Amino acid sequence: MTILLSSAARPARRADTDVDVVVIGGGVNGVGVARDASQRGLRVALFERNDLAFGASGNSSGMIHGGLRYLTSDPQVTEKSCRDSGHIQAIAPHLLFRIPFLVPFENARHGRLLYPLADAFFEAYDNYQPLKRGKPHARLTPDELRRLEPGLHGDLVGGFSFDEWGIDGARLCVANAVDAIERGAKVYVGHTVERIERREDTGEVVAVRYRDRTTGEGGRLRTSTVVNATGAWSPITSSLAGLPAASSRVRPGKGVHVVFDRRLTNYAIMARTIDGRQIFLEPWENMSVIGTTDDDFYGDLDQVRATSEEVRYLVQGIARVFPQIHEARAIGTFAGVRPTLYAFGPTEDALSREHQIVDHAAHGAPGLYSMIGGKLASFRLFAEEMTDVLSRRFDLGARCVTHTTALPGGDRAVDALALSRRMEIDAVAARRLVYRHGSRALRIEERVRQRPREAATVCPCEPVIEAEVRYVLRHELARSVADVARRTRLGLGACGGMRCAARCGQIVAQELSLPPREGMRQAANFLSRQAVTRAVALGPEQARQEALAIASVRSELGAPADDEAAAACEDADRRAQRAAREPEERAWRDRSS
Repeated sequence: MTILLSSAARPARRADTDVDVVVIGGGVNGVGVARDASQRGLRVALFERNDLAFGASGNSSGMIHGGLRYLTSDPQVTEKSCRDSGHIQAIAPHLLFRIPFLVPFENARHGRLLYPLADAFFEAYDNYQPLKRGKPHARLTPDELRRLEPGLHGDLVGGFSFDEWGIDGARLCVANAVDAIERGAKVYVGHTVERIERREDTGEVVAVRYRDRTTGEGGRLRTSTVVNATGAWSPITSSLAGLPAASSRVRPGKGVHVVFDRRLTNYAIMARTIDGRQIFLEPWENMSVIGTTDDDFYGDLDQVRATSEEVRYLVQGIARVFPQIHEARAIGTFAGVRPTLYAFGPTEDALSREHQIVDHAAHGAPGLYSMIGGKLASFRLFAEEMTDVLSRRFDLGARCVTHTTALPGGDRAVDALALSRRMEIDAVAARRLVYRHGSRALRIEERVRQRPREAATVCPCEPVIEAEVRYVLRHELARSVADVARRTRLGLGACGGMRCAARCGQIVAQELSLPPREGMRQAANFLSRQAVTRAVALGPEQARQEALAIASVRSELGAPADDEAAAACEDADRRAQRAAREPEERAWRDRSS
């Protein structure tokens, strides 16, 4: 990690401020700093213009992994990621699950040359496994590979196994934010910072001006320190203080994932795309995910979506080693933008995954810092390093304890089967409840004990019960159907929200004292957004079914037709029909020539 610090004077905590530190950004780095700083005794306020985990943190590959691909180019990134993976397992054991990987090698000249070299490479990676409680790699014959995964295709020379850890990035963000709040931090979601005020003579930070995006009400909060943890938005946020975008420059990299309706395999499978990039198919919670692309992105950071071309690129790469992917049902896509450290020239996947703290005193803005780069797997370490800078700035003697202090729900294990019997709910629903909330699932159990009707299932795909929906609205800063989905995965399964969004909208309206029509409007908007992200992965028959289902549900909700969702489904239908005609047209052209 690089820390670009100035030698400016370090002021003690001031009485003429409302808070010591304002953190901008509700991704994993921002909430990590809010948690650490509030633990060390600083007065903290965090602003997030959308929702917690709205950006890359909630749209990543969902792994706290060691970074095997960085072992040769950035071994320090691998070491930090593995070390922090061990710490995250210790403070949030309920949120992590093991993902075993298979790496098949084709029996071709390239594969035969690389296969023996790869063994040495994996041996080097084994040195880091104890840091993250990983298992050592195993060298496998083609028969052993196929016994583990019969769906593997092709003439193979052999392969390897190793393992990583999966996690729900949105739940990780929420847990950090809740912990910060319980330690005195103020967290404002749906609030955009419009300006970072500085003194005219010295350039020091004095306040931030913000606005509630729902009500339009504005406010001003006095502070001497601002931490810009907005990821790919960092240059935009720096400009709010009058600084040039280059002062916190990043190279945004778009990563796309395709989601399938169930577990297609119990092992993650590594593959390569047509241009040689490394991708994977992974079992993730109760579904399967293909990822990921890595392309420069210069579009609207609030509207990052997969395209049909990106979906075909990923599916084609996986199909070379796992052809059954063509028979699987895609139920959605998601995309995020990595805030990769800027470099001109290297290809996107060759960029460093290191992180950096920029002290903008060097640009005439003492008290303003930017966190750029980094990975989900090493967020806690990045937050610790940033808070160490704050600790020195405010002359605090407190040391970081975030690696030994459990996140909310991570303090003790809960027996999911016993919980299901006591709550009289499905065992799978109880298991998912314990996964998301850990020991705090007992608080949801208490709600059901007092209100037995709240044991009713709202989303049967995940599944999610009513008590959990009401809990996240009251205690986890959710404000809409989309926010509830981010925290519980409601509507993100095979049904796409068709069977649960309307009921969730009713509950949101009740809990937040909104008009019933607002709950229905939120449900309709959620369905439309889901349809748009699904459409790029659909075939013609599924696209037609999708359009019909959307029209039916919107009619039930009394909502007007959504042009974007309908257009996306129609476009998916046209593309899929063209793709279906391609083999026939190619054969006709061959006969003609």
